[in-house]
Amino acid sequence: MAHKQSIPVVAGVLLAAGGGRRLGGRPKALLEHRGRPLVEHAVRALRNGGCGPVHVVLGASAEEAQARADLSRCTVTVNPRWEDGMGSSLRAGLDALTGSDADAALVLLVDQPGIGAEAVARVRSAYRSRTSLVAATYDGQRGHPVMFGAARWADVGAGAVGDQGARAYLRTHRDAITLVECSDVAQAYDIDTAEDLGYLE
Repeated sequence: MAHKQSIPVVAGVLLAAGGGRRLGGRPKALLEHRGRPLVEHAVRALRNGGCGPVHVVLGASAEEAQARADLSRCTVTVNPRWEDGMGSSLRAGLDALTGSDADAALVLLVDQPGIGAEAVARVRSAYRSRTSLVAATYDGQRGHPVMFGAARWADVGAGAVGDQGARAYLRTHRDAITLVECSDVAQAYDIDTAEDLGYLE
């Protein structure tokens, strides 16, 4: 039997498929922040936070995102059903990892540029086993990133519908979640509306 490496393989899963409906149809992955597309910043946060491999789920304007952003060291999955909501993208990301040697998936959203490598590393370091379930909190409010041990992927995917993502699963398994406070190293705002674009530089 192969020797199990002691360092867990925690894959990063970046959900970057949204079409930015409330932003006038501007895909969030392509919004500019400090001169580069948001999707690049999020990939860097996952990588610098200790995740690898990094899987990116694209949807709206997927071809343009791949042309404009440097995703060269990522595995890209295009979710043809991205308009169904975040749940379908989470399922696509977890499906892409199923059967790999990853012990856990750490999920980050592309429209939260205030969450960087420090928060990713903090959540990642809470990995204990393939049943781990970990979420960042901000002043006690649960947010992203969220880490799912591989043993949980099938159930998480089964419950990921519409824009809920893993919310229902997390609610049902509240007692199993390890909460990691990250408000001292990250800000959990979303880029959802035109007003939120003020967060971008």
